Amino acid sequence: MKKPLIASVLAFSTLLAACGGAAPVATNAPTTGGTTAANPCAVPVKAKCPDEASELVGAGATFPAPIYTKWVSEYNKLTGIQINYQPVGSGGGIKSLTDKTVDYGATDGPMTEAQLAAAGGASAVLHIPMVMGAVVPTYNIPGVTASLKFTPEVLAGIYLEQIKKWNDPKLTAINPGVTLPDAAITTVHRSDGSGTTYVWTDYLSKISPEWKTRVGFANSVNWPGGLGASGNAGVAGSVKNTSGAIGYVELIYAIQNKLGYGMVQNAKSKFVEATLDSVTKAADGVTLPADMRVSITNSENADAYPISTFTWTLAYTEIANKSKAIAIARYFWWSTHEGQAFAKDLGYAPLPAGVVTKAEGMIRSITTGGVAALPK
Repeated sequence: MKKPLIASVLAFSTLLAACGGAAPVATNAPTTGGTTAANPCAVPVKAKCPDEASELVGAGATFPAPIYTKWVSEYNKLTGIQINYQPVGSGGGIKSLTDKTVDYGATDGPMTEAQLAAAGGASAVLHIPMVMGAVVPTYNIPGVTASLKFTPEVLAGIYLEQIKKWNDPKLTAINPGVTLPDAAITTVHRSDGSGTTYVWTDYLSKISPEWKTRVGFANSVNWPGGLGASGNAGVAGSVKNTSGAIGYVELIYAIQNKLGYGMVQNAKSKFVEATLDSVTKAADGVTLPADMRVSITNSENADAYPISTFTWTLAYTEIANKSKAIAIARYFWWSTHEGQAFAKDLGYAPLPAGVVTKAEGMIRSITTGGVAALPK
C-alpha cells in the first residue's frame, strides 16, 4: 500500500513543477487552524508553561505584602504555580537572596554596594520595580479624629525625641482648629531590617541635617528612642494599642487598622495627602538609572507626596535552575503587567508606562545557562 502512495506524491510534485509551481515543503512546526501554535512559555502568561517550576519561594519586604499576597493567589488560579512569599522584612529578603535560601527576594530599600558585592556584584542582581507606595505617619491620639498636618521639621523633631508632647507649639501652629492634648508622644519604629525604615530615614536624612548626622538612613538604624515592632503590621498594631503613639507604615496598613494618618508638607511647602496620584507624581521628572536603584523621596514635584517609593523584587541575572528561571521571569512579567490591575484597590500606585518598559528589559535579561529565560 505504501508504494502507490509514494508514487502518487512524486507524480504530483513532477506535475506541479511542470506547471511552474513548487513542491510542498514539509515542516515540523505545530499548527492550529493553519497557523503556527504559540509558544506556551512565552508572555503574556496564559497558563502554566510545561518547562517551568511548579513552586517558588520568595521573601522580603512587608511593605508590598498585601499586593504580593493577592498576586500569588491570582497567579495560582491562572497557572497552578504555588508561590510561598514570606514577609520577613527587606533586610531578611536581601539576606535570604544572598544566602540563596529563596528563589527571589523583595525590598523597599535598594541594596547597598556592600550588599551587592556579597551577592556577587552589581551586575549579578536585578532590582525589578513592582509597584509604588507611600509611607505615612500614623497616630493614635485619644479624642483626635482629624487628619493632622506634619512639616518635615516636626517629623524629624518627633523622631529625634525633641518634640515630646502632642500640644507642642510646633504641632498646634500647623493644625489650627484641632485640639491636641497635653499628652506624651511615643514613637514606634521597626525593630527588624526594613525597607520601610529605609524610606522613612532616607526622607528624614534629606530634610534634616541633624538627623542625617546623628542617625542617617538604612534598613536598620540606631533610634534615638521609642518602641520597636516587627513588620508594618507590628508597627500598626503597636500604634493602635498605645495611646499617644506615632509610627510609620505603608498606607494600606493604616487604612486596614483604621488609624489616622497625616498629610506631609512637601519640598514645595504644600501639605499633601498620600493618594495614588500624589505617589505617582513623586516619580515625575526623576531620572531613572539603568539598575532602577533610585530614591523618589522629597520629590520636587509640587503635587507629590514626599515619602513615596518604588518597591522591588530581587533576582539573580543568571539562574542555574532552568525551570525556576522560567517561572521567576514569567511571574515577574505577569506582576508588572496584568498584576498592576490589582494595585489601586490595595492602596498602591501602578507603575508608570516608562517604568514598565524598563522592567521588561530587566526581566528579559534573566538567563539560565547563558540563554534568556523568556523566549522572544
